[in-house]
Amino acid sequence: MTLDIRKEPPRQPDVIDLLNQSDAYAQSLYPAESNHLVDLETLEKPEVSFLVARHDGAIIGCCALVAAGDGSGEIKRMFVDPKARGMRAGRSLLDAIEQTARDTGLTTVRLETGIYQPEAISLYRKAGYRDIEPFGSYKPDPLSLFMEKIVA
Repeated sequence: MTLDIRKEPPRQPDVIDLLNQSDAYAQSLYPAESNHLVDLETLEKPEVSFLVARHDGAIIGCCALVAAGDGSGEIKRMFVDPKARGMRAGRSLLDAIEQTARDTGLTTVRLETGIYQPEAISLYRKAGYRDIEPFGSYKPDPLSLFMEKIVA
């Protein structure tokens, strides 16, 4: 099985469909104040690297790295189509995001994820992410888990 992961524009019908699936999933798990989703316009900003995972040409996953301006970047919108789960697309996207961080001179990758997403939490922990306090503009939230990894 071959996955192709590369930078692509987020404004594509299949990506928008994936983002809508991600929104619906997050909204089914958490109240609005605990959802920290970024919109399509944010994903198109110059400080954002948006990656798409394709299998046989079909978009099956995506994620973004938002540079914070302090040597760190935040993972946003990491999502794999439920029909493609088990293909290691999440791990491949995470590896690609970390490489993107290194390639762009970032030393630290951070993220916020929800406590009701054990698969995501497991993926991040297996990849070496450690729990941290809220960062940036985040406030403490009992439904959120904050993590980081030094990638330099």
